[in-house]
Amino acid sequence: MSSRPLDGLTVIDLTTALAGPYATLLLAGLGARVLKVENPGTGGDAARNNSPYLGRDGLNVQRHSEDDMSISILSRARNKESITIDLKDPRGREILLDLAASADIVVENFSAGVTKRLGIAYEDLRKINPALIYTSISGFGSDQSGGTGKAMDTIIQALSGVMMTAGEPGGNPVRFGLPVGDLVAPLFAVIGTLGAVVQRQSTGQGQYIDVSMLGSLTSLLAAEPFDAFEKLGLPTRTGEMVPRLAPFGTFPSQDGWFALCAPTDKFAHGVLAAIGRPELAADPKFAKRDGRVQNAAELHMMIGEWSRHLPLDEVLSRLEAEGAPAAEVRSPAAAVKDQRVLDRGEVVRLRHPESDSESELVGPGMPFLMSGSETTLDKPAPRLGQHTQDILSQFLGYPDSKIDELKRSGIL
Repeated sequence: MSSRPLDGLTVIDLTTALAGPYATLLLAGLGARVLKVENPGTGGDAARNNSPYLGRDGLNVQRHSEDDMSISILSRARNKESITIDLKDPRGREILLDLAASADIVVENFSAGVTKRLGIAYEDLRKINPALIYTSISGFGSDQSGGTGKAMDTIIQALSGVMMTAGEPGGNPVRFGLPVGDLVAPLFAVIGTLGAVVQRQSTGQGQYIDVSMLGSLTSLLAAEPFDAFEKLGLPTRTGEMVPRLAPFGTFPSQDGWFALCAPTDKFAHGVLAAIGRPELAADPKFAKRDGRVQNAAELHMMIGEWSRHLPLDEVLSRLEAEGAPAAEVRSPAAAVKDQRVLDRGEVVRLRHPESDSESELVGPGMPFLMSGSETTLDKPAPRLGQHTQDILSQFLGYPDSKIDELKRSGIL
């Protein structure tokens, strides 16, 4: 397989940090040519200055040499080409307009109002390229309703309500360790962008895709009926257990934790057999789901008392033998080393652009396989401005004299 789904499409990447760059990373993995536009005066994408760093001396918390590159950028900028342009200068804006005239997609995640001030908003670019698809990722939507515009992941988690879905009833809010606000929005951005690509095939026209981080995360929250739970007096925060699905939750073993998900009668009866209490499958308190929900605390206590005195391997072996779904609770470092996800390319080894070998560090791959095309992230992240000369000369046809003058003027 040599073809990719988005072969032949060019993306102008005006994004920084995580939400936007993750969207363009996925587009790059699908085969689009992604031209990453970075500011030469500020050191480029903010992620280039995220600790830790990888270089010739290995992994470090602080940057020690020019060779050191942030792990964040090594992950998020793969399969992209970096061009530096000062968009605040009118000459820099003209370069971007030239790029947009021949591009298919623009993705940006500037703060509200920035693209209009720079003269590179959708209304500006569609005049020179009506077929352009322009995708914006912002905290609260392009109209800025309901927010300050400062769309940090923790702010989005707080406003979306997800902080009050985890943790113990009455306890403090729980911030998800994974930046879910920053990662959910780009998924919807890519879905919307690909939808526009398909529609353009019949209409010939591009369009504006407006994605908000708050709306993206809150829409996922609404997939569970938390409002109905509140009206019925059911708890929305249940800590380590989920009583309405009992037996369901995380439990301790002698040397680790495991997750157990057994809401059906068959699975629950398997759990009872595994803990040495098969006779309880005929007990009205535990035979059917309603009874187990009503007696969830007692059931969960029995499971915990059984498991905490056994090695984790034995716990999992007994549950598996009875067909009860259970799994070890792993650390992030252990999870990304799972050979299954490595073999499928869902997690991949990162490579420094100055090295021919892969590191032991990993980044996200493309989390799906396609039977008729490649979807791989196989090129290392670029140095800041590494492809400026090639893009301007080959993609735009600028003469070397013009490029040299732009460099002397500090535009590039």
